[in-house]
Amino acid sequence: MGFPIRHTFDLGWTTVTSVSNAPTTPSAQPTRAADPVVAAASAPRFSGLDGLRAIAVTLVIVYHLLPGTLVGGYIGVDVFFVISGFLITSLLLRERATNGRIRLGAFWLRRARRLLPALAIVVLACCSAAFVVGGDTLVDLGEQVIGASTFSYNWVAIIDGSSYFDETAPELFRNLWSLAVEEQFYLLWPIVIAVLARPALRRASGWIVGSLALASAAAMTVLFTMGADSTRVYYGTDTHSFGLALGALLAITTISLTRESWTERARTLATVTGLVALAALVAIAALMSTDAALVYRGGLAAVSALTAIVILATLVPGSPLGRVLDVAPLRWIGERSYGLYLWHWPVFVLAAAALPWLSGSVAGPLVLAAIALAITVVAAALSYRFVEQPIRRDGFQASLARFGGAWRGGRRHVAGVVVASVGIAAVVSLTVSALVVAPRDSVAQAQIEAGQDAVDRESASEPAAVALPGGDQITAVGDSVMLASAPTLKKDFPGIEIDAVVSRQMKDLPDLIRAMQARGELRATLLVGLGTNGPIDAKTLEDALTLVGPRTQVVLVNVQAPRDWTTGVNRTLTEVARGHRNVELANWRDAIRPRLDVLSPDQIHPGGPIGGGIYTGAVRDALQRLAELPPLLNSNDYGLSPRPV
Repeated sequence: MGFPIRHTFDLGWTTVTSVSNAPTTPSAQPTRAADPVVAAASAPRFSGLDGLRAIAVTLVIVYHLLPGTLVGGYIGVDVFFVISGFLITSLLLRERATNGRIRLGAFWLRRARRLLPALAIVVLACCSAAFVVGGDTLVDLGEQVIGASTFSYNWVAIIDGSSYFDETAPELFRNLWSLAVEEQFYLLWPIVIAVLARPALRRASGWIVGSLALASAAAMTVLFTMGADSTRVYYGTDTHSFGLALGALLAITTISLTRESWTERARTLATVTGLVALAALVAIAALMSTDAALVYRGGLAAVSALTAIVILATLVPGSPLGRVLDVAPLRWIGERSYGLYLWHWPVFVLAAAALPWLSGSVAGPLVLAAIALAITVVAAALSYRFVEQPIRRDGFQASLARFGGAWRGGRRHVAGVVVASVGIAAVVSLTVSALVVAPRDSVAQAQIEAGQDAVDRESASEPAAVALPGGDQITAVGDSVMLASAPTLKKDFPGIEIDAVVSRQMKDLPDLIRAMQARGELRATLLVGLGTNGPIDAKTLEDALTLVGPRTQVVLVNVQAPRDWTTGVNRTLTEVARGHRNVELANWRDAIRPRLDVLSPDQIHPGGPIGGGIYTGAVRDALQRLAELPPLLNSNDYGLSPRPV
């Protein structure tokens, strides 16, 4: 069983024929049936790939705009990687077969025409909007623009210590990390292809490219550490290039396929496996959240392999899957997927900052997503129609000449040029202003650091005299919300031991308790502030309570955050607290709801002493309720006779 692929492809540089899955017209056929150069140069369109792009960008947009709806929607980026690796390698192979060489300058110029215009518009427009909106949208804007303009965003973020998974200050251009990985691939891959064209390497080229894919996937697996931030392995070009390499391998191994290569059995098998692979991708997008170790230990590599299978199915001549994916709406989205991907995230961040009151309402997150999506679609469509396509078709010089020549046109043309010139000058000025005033830290981060300073000062000094009962008997374990509240916790409960870390999740609690018990550091009262960063499992919490035992008093702080999972988190915390006499709920969510204005712009972290005071007040109330519980009585305390011996 399998596909009867001829093995004399030699990377398509000597004997090569090209297969299009689109219907062949007489004008599109090679002038001579055995002329491989003409066939390779025809550059057929691969039907279905625009539709696959549409699915990929939709997954990513839903993942970002409606958090928690598609917990694995981020895999759309890996689908893009495989498509890019396949298409770029196919293009290079055809050029090498046609011209006997790859013109690097021409290739990079085509990439610049394709990528730079839309990117420049997004950066300038969103920086200008950030200057107007202000606040956290300006944080680290200078470094972000440097990363975007040099296609090194992923490495700039890694060096700076930024986290893809930290939501205390979502960077305006965080989504550009993947564009950086792709552009680095575009820069190096033509050179790699030229090296593989050497006679000594031609026949081993497929094995070499396959080994590169395996090495990248293995690097992600080896460098991933459970419980640590995964940004390094997720952003790294070395650890996240397996999709690009796998797409390239698919191009290399299918370039020699002819229509005659596809038997009826092979077509049926490819179509069925392609449909199954596409269904599997959708299932993974719905189920595989970023906090699962499987993501980095083969999960993303499996996504890339499934994408390659889908692409292979679209290569079948007259592919049914290709026709399904080629329906007009999907093609429209796919053709504009680059712009949609560029715009959606910064527009969402800006909209959330400009309309913070939406986060506090029940339908707010859905309304916010709808607003961001509408702006994204309109901006991407306009950019595609009036900027990207003209420059891609005519080039930079001709497009600039046409713009300048409009001065010699009629009044409408001159008016258009004037408006455009004023607009360009305005966004450039606003962008420069935004870069000048951009702060280093977000409001939430500043509060978190203040809390960390309070924790550090307390740890470095002698235990303070206890002003309120219980401070020196409390161990607090939490995330960035607790860390932002640390100054008021320290003030109201002198001597409290706080162990709070940004992005920590409930799944870490049992291991933290075991470590504290091993060191003899767990005190009589345990304060737990976890659940902001993802769904929680009741069993995990029950395991933690079993570890501390019934003699330890436990306070569980519930969650305030504009995230879809918070309702489930708060329900679980409430139910667990009700089931244990020694556990009480600190109702931070209801306490802060009337005063969302004192939270940071992210609507999650206390923005100062007032918010921190409300957090501490909720904790104090819970501790008071625990303190007022009457002691447990034994049978004799009820006046009953002793049990017979």
